Amino acid sequence: MQGQSQQQAYDRGITIFSPDGRLYQVEYAREAVKRGTASIGVRTADGVVLAVDKRIRSPLLEGQSVEKLHKADDHVGIASAGHVADARQLIDFARRRAQVNQLRYGEPVGVETLTKEVTDHIQQYTQVGGARPFGVALVIGGIDNGEPRLFETDPSGTPYEWKALAVGADRDEIQNYLEDHYEEGADLKSGISLALQALASVNDGELSPQGLGMATVDAESESYTDLTGDEVEEYLAENDLLADEDGDAETDADADEE
Repeated sequence: MQGQSQQQAYDRGITIFSPDGRLYQVEYAREAVKRGTASIGVRTADGVVLAVDKRIRSPLLEGQSVEKLHKADDHVGIASAGHVADARQLIDFARRRAQVNQLRYGEPVGVETLTKEVTDHIQQYTQVGGARPFGVALVIGGIDNGEPRLFETDPSGTPYEWKALAVGADRDEIQNYLEDHYEEGADLKSGISLALQALASVNDGELSPQGLGMATVDAESESYTDLTGDEVEEYLAENDLLADEDGDAETDADADEE
C-alpha cells in the first residue's frame, strides 16, 4: 500500500521526480501524442513535405475543420499530433515569435531558432506546479537561407532535427518505412510520394484524399503551400494509393485528439 501511495504522489506532481528520475506526467503526455493520428515530415533537396492523417469520424464532419497543418510564417509550416487544442496554443505562440523576430530584426526567423523558442515554452510547463505538459508533438519544417530544415518538438520540451520523421499513431511502423525508403537528395515530388507511401503502409495500402492533408515548403521560393484536394488525389493516383470511393469513414479517433 505504501508503494502505491508513493506512486500516486509522483503521478500527481508534475514537478516531482520519481526515484528512478522519471516525470510521469510528461510520459503520460507522450501517450496522448500516440493517441493522435499520424503526421509525417520529409526533408528533400528542394524543400520540406508535411503530410497528416485527418481521420474523419463522421460523414457529416467538414474535413477542413480538422486542423493538423498550419502556416507559422511564409517559410515555415507545422504539423501536429495529439491534443488539437494544445497544438493551437503552440501554433499561436510560434506565429507571435515569428512576427516579433520580423519586426525586431527585419528578417524571417530561423527555423531552428523558432523551434527552440517553442520547446523552451513547452519545457516551462514541465517545471511549474499547477500546470500540465502540452499533450502534443509538432513537426516543424521550413527553409533557412535556402536550406530545408525539419524539426520535432517533444512534450518534454526537447527539440530534434530529422531528415524524415513521423509522430502520432503508428509512429514506429511509419518510421521504419521512412528509414528503409528515404533517399538523400530526392526532389520535392519524390518526398511527397514517400510521405504518402509511408502513411499508406499502415492503412492497408490505400488512402482517401478527403482524409489527408499535405503541404510543402519550397526551398527556391521559401514559401509554404497547402496542396488542394485535387492535387492530393492526383498524387495518390500516380502512386496507386487511391482508396475506393465507397470506403467507410474512420470512426475510432477521439474527439479532441487528431
